[in-house]
Amino acid sequence: MTSGDVALLTDGSLLEHRPGPGHPERPDRLRAVTRLLEAAPVPAARWVTPRVATRDEVRAVHDEAHVAAIDAARGVTAQLEPDTGVSPGSVDAAYLAAGAALGAVDEVMDRPGARAFALVRPPGHHAEAHAPMGFCLFNNVAVAAEHARRRGAERVMVVDWDVHHGNGTQHTFYSRDDVLFVSLHQHPFYPGTGLARLAGAGRGEGFNVNVPLPPGRDSADYAAAFAQLVEPLASRFLPDLVLVSAGFDAHRDDPLGEMRVDEEGFAAMAASVLRVAERHAGGRLALVLEGGYDLGALSRSVRAVIEVLAGATAPTLSPESPDAARALDDVRAVHGARWRL
Repeated sequence: MTSGDVALLTDGSLLEHRPGPGHPERPDRLRAVTRLLEAAPVPAARWVTPRVATRDEVRAVHDEAHVAAIDAARGVTAQLEPDTGVSPGSVDAAYLAAGAALGAVDEVMDRPGARAFALVRPPGHHAEAHAPMGFCLFNNVAVAAEHARRRGAERVMVVDWDVHHGNGTQHTFYSRDDVLFVSLHQHPFYPGTGLARLAGAGRGEGFNVNVPLPPGRDSADYAAAFAQLVEPLASRFLPDLVLVSAGFDAHRDDPLGEMRVDEEGFAAMAASVLRVAERHAGGRLALVLEGGYDLGALSRSVRAVIEVLAGATAPTLSPESPDAARALDDVRAVHGARWRL
């Protein structure tokens, strides 16, 4: 893999989203990430101040009623649904998070050889077209995928390695064949979606690839899933751009997930999506931060990923466990014929 310029898109205003006392999606998450990167910078990385997404850009994914309801929460403290609270600065932070995801797409489409990571909160992949959900107000990665399509990317691949299934992203693109959505997630687990047999509908049949993994899977299991499923899928789909919903709650230290991934595992996953981007998408790769709730694990893992984006070599990991092998076989049973897996 080649070394590359890495744009890191973030802003202090994203800290103004405060979903409530004791909430795991707290401002300290982003503080921990930026403090580590400032204390131990990755030489090829550069900081970029993001712009705010427009209402129309958000409405490319979300319906008018949802956007109006979020707008109505500007400047107030409220509970939008059981897991998702807002504070006076939350709505502006949500538009800025979506704008950072858009900016990440622009960075990699406008600057040959660049990679980008939108370090944002609130996260996005649970947000549905019509409602907030699971800490998420707007679906940042889905907004970014639509932006890429409008900018001329004919085929966009979205890889979601958050420990939770990206239900909102799945539903956004479930009937489309211009976006290939691949989600690796713990199952059974919140939000209860993400079965392997849910493969898309209509023109989108086969373009929604769920990889539900049993609890306790480790870095080698995830690396095997990327080698055996994600990379072969990309070689058939031939994306023009690769987006990643980069959650770090599959880390072994995370308080919400039950997986056993470590920093080396996230580095290996980053190396895999970077190979995909370099082989098929002209190197165009953009990541958007999702979950990750242990501050040390989150910050170290984000930095390990950025090092790979900048050209570091990821570790080689041992073979997957039998339980993971069975889970991958279940996915091949659904998608193997279409994608020659």
